Amino acid sequence: MSIRILTAVLLLAGCKAIPLNDDPTIPFREAHVSHPAIWEVAWNKPLVKLGLLEYQPSEPASPAVDPDTERIYVTTRDGFVRCLSPVDGSVEWEFKTAGRFVSGPTIHRGIVYVAGGDGVLYAFRALTGEQVWAFKANEELVSSPTITDNKVLVASQSETVFAVNLETGAWIWQYRRDAPSGFTVRGTSRPVVGDGLAYMGFADGYLVALNLETGVAMWEKRLSTSGGNQFLDVDTAPVLADGRLFVASYLDGVSALEAKTGALLWTTAHGGLTALLPRGNTLFATGDGSLSAFDMTGGRMLWTLNLSDRTSKGKGVNAGRSLALARGYVVVPTSTALAFVEPTSGRVRAMWNPGRGVTAAPAGFASMRFGSRLYVMSNLGTVFALQLVSTGG
Repeated sequence: MSIRILTAVLLLAGCKAIPLNDDPTIPFREAHVSHPAIWEVAWNKPLVKLGLLEYQPSEPASPAVDPDTERIYVTTRDGFVRCLSPVDGSVEWEFKTAGRFVSGPTIHRGIVYVAGGDGVLYAFRALTGEQVWAFKANEELVSSPTITDNKVLVASQSETVFAVNLETGAWIWQYRRDAPSGFTVRGTSRPVVGDGLAYMGFADGYLVALNLETGVAMWEKRLSTSGGNQFLDVDTAPVLADGRLFVASYLDGVSALEAKTGALLWTTAHGGLTALLPRGNTLFATGDGSLSAFDMTGGRMLWTLNLSDRTSKGKGVNAGRSLALARGYVVVPTSTALAFVEPTSGRVRAMWNPGRGVTAAPAGFASMRFGSRLYVMSNLGTVFALQLVSTGG
């Protein structure tokens, strides 16, 4: 299928399933451009070699950009933390850990905080890679660190939130919930902080507000209420806006609550969601092959888009677990391509396959030096710098 024909199909797709493009293992420049032109590839840097028996490689950790130096920091499935130059993607330093990464780094005042799959929370100097401290949680850490005041918060796959000292890595408190007896979704929520509380969702279907100083639960709210014990997870990082919390249960959909009390304001019945992202008064939600937009005032669904590819070799590959905003587009990773979607209409404007699709949300960054860029980690372990050349939505 030619690029022109493929683009026409995408533009007319609306709410129907979208046939994604092929799956090159060695991308080349001409294959990355869809019309209308939204980006140009400034550079790409292969980092992870495909294993001999690695059937479906996945890179779930999003890149992060240091706002002071514009360097890019990535964590990958081979257990490495790497610092890349924004000029050409060359590796300036790297550090090998003992486990694969599920979450991306967090950068704060010249320090890179990394939650390791080896159960260790690391702090490195951003410029040199020198290790400042390491906290051994002894549980697989799967959320990007959250920085607040003098603390770093991080969550484990075993339903535990840890709080450690920002400067020393010393343990302060931890909060743990029992995992449900049924199947759960891989991954966890990321703690979100506001007004002295840390908000966190858990696999048992509850959202909990923890006292930031003590780790004591101030209130909890059950969001998975339709029964059963399968996939109750509240894995979306809560969205805090104007005294309200927005969060999604995988089983029962999006809910809005009062942040101080946990009182329920509204809920939807649109399940299967794993990530939320606000823009103005619109809440975008993705997961299980769909992207949807909701009115944050009352929860009314504005539109929904099917991004699954039921005809692919993957037999039902789905939209990724995360999303981003860039130059007026909602950017959605899928397991076969990256989708650029108009936020008002839900229309796909372009798709791009960097090789085996994308799992992690891209990192957007704009500067006087390099303009507006989107840093994308492909599932093959290659980082791409996309120079954004047009504005949408």
